[in-house]
Amino acid sequence: MLQDGPPVEPRPSATVIVLRGRSPFEVLMMRRPGGAEFAPNAYVFPGGSVHAEDHAFGDFSRAAAVRELFEELGVLMARRPGGRFARNRDCLALRELLGLGEAWGAALERLSLRPALDRLAFLARWITPEPLRRRFDARFFVCRLPAGQVEHPQAGEVVEWRWTSPAAALESLEMVFATRRILESIAPEPDAARLIRKLRRRREGPAILPRIVRKDGGFEVIPEPVRV
Repeated sequence: MLQDGPPVEPRPSATVIVLRGRSPFEVLMMRRPGGAEFAPNAYVFPGGSVHAEDHAFGDFSRAAAVRELFEELGVLMARRPGGRFARNRDCLALRELLGLGEAWGAALERLSLRPALDRLAFLARWITPEPLRRRFDARFFVCRLPAGQVEHPQAGEVVEWRWTSPAAALESLEMVFATRRILESIAPEPDAARLIRKLRRRREGPAILPRIVRKDGGFEVIPEPVRV
């Protein structure tokens, strides 16, 4: 898990916290398989690394968040011509095209869909500590579950998924350090609309680059904001 040589370059990535309900709201979480390279068996938010195809949409971080959310849990933040949000039938049609080998961008275009990047509100940016072998430069976004959609978890990537309040997740679910801290940051605000309004006024600030220090025969993770 720890890197012996110089720090590896962190991969640009994106993660999405999807909200359901108003006050109080629930968040959508998924458990990774035991054999996953990152956070095996832990509950996380949907997300992953930025791909080359994400750059075609301008804001590659938000574009990656939209793609990863759909690939892992089948929730699609996208609009049809005229501004109407994608519905469940659009999600099923897109999953079918991807299953036939269609590229992500081409499949969206065939269905006249465009990622709704503006619906993702920036929350935080975390960079994996330098001593770790797998590192990510991850931006976390918040959005609402689109009306008319249900979850379609991707077999092989998602062992289990659930809607839960932040407080309940913090009490009972196994999570990595960053996921726990993210939940702790949104738990005090029970109203989803108010939370998103606050985030839309927030400018992207310093990234969080935690340190790993030895303590009492083990390790402790200490978060530190740094300018990058």
